[in-house]
Amino acid sequence: MARDIPITIVAGDTDRLAAIKDGSVKVEGCDTTFIPMEPEEVFFRAFRFAEFDCCELSFSSYIRVMSQGKSDYVGIPAFVSRLFRHSAFYIRTDRGIEKPEDLRGKLVGVPEYQMTAPVWMRGILEDEYGVKPTEIRWRSGGQEEPGRDERTPFEPPAGLDLEPIPEDRTLVEMFEAGELDALTTARAPSSFTLGKPNIGRLFPDFRSVEREYYSKTGMFPIMHLMGVRKDLVEQYPWLPCSIYKALVEARNVAYEQVAKTAALAVTLPWVDAERRDTVALMGDDFWRYGVEECRHEIEALARYSYSNGLSERLMTPEELFAESTHELSKI
Repeated sequence: MARDIPITIVAGDTDRLAAIKDGSVKVEGCDTTFIPMEPEEVFFRAFRFAEFDCCELSFSSYIRVMSQGKSDYVGIPAFVSRLFRHSAFYIRTDRGIEKPEDLRGKLVGVPEYQMTAPVWMRGILEDEYGVKPTEIRWRSGGQEEPGRDERTPFEPPAGLDLEPIPEDRTLVEMFEAGELDALTTARAPSSFTLGKPNIGRLFPDFRSVEREYYSKTGMFPIMHLMGVRKDLVEQYPWLPCSIYKALVEARNVAYEQVAKTAALAVTLPWVDAERRDTVALMGDDFWRYGVEECRHEIEALARYSYSNGLSERLMTPEELFAESTHELSKI
């Protein structure tokens, strides 16, 4: 009798993965252990050491290593993290920055230039507001803790002003001291959450701006995908599709849970109204998975990666994901 193969899935602890974590959704042919872990640690360990069988990956860093032919992982088009990013531009309110165009020539902090969130933000600046990355002076380093560097080696392309901050300093410290004019970052800086003086958002009414962006572009920015280690795929060619099917099923369970009104699954009083509002704008499948379903978003991020000098060539969606996950069979 064939035995299930043991695999470990490592990712953020979200409702989209809860059914895999609690075992109610199984991966065909697998005995699965789920380990919840913060994305920064997952990415560091995955890209440096390829420690995990299957894990959440930074989409930007994945595109980068795939373009170099150096990826230890095969992509699965289950986009477990998405976020609109207009809300993630933080500014000094005493620098005359009132609109995106005012960032030209400014000194802007970023934890890692290859982080997916800032890649989308730079793409939005250029596509929507005509501000090129080379028109901004970038400084990289640890946001809250000193000593952070790029998770994969990166040499800035010609014309890009990108330098690391001192190893004993943090971006937040320099931002509060007025040594940086703005921050582009996935996590809200502590200086903002603590209400420090002269710290605010570039888009205070970010929700309206992000809704307009979606209405115009149809894009809900993809941050992370899932990947399975290449050596496992070589041994078990059926594995990517089996994992993908389970991830889709788990996402669908999350859809069902958030729609329940008898007892709310999320600790927010108007979650059903929020869900209905989201469906009205984005449709029932508002957290899309799949290559064809998300082609325009995948192509946009691949284009940003290439134009930012992160990837060595322009990658296509077909190259980025296991072939068996491009289309699931139907009965």
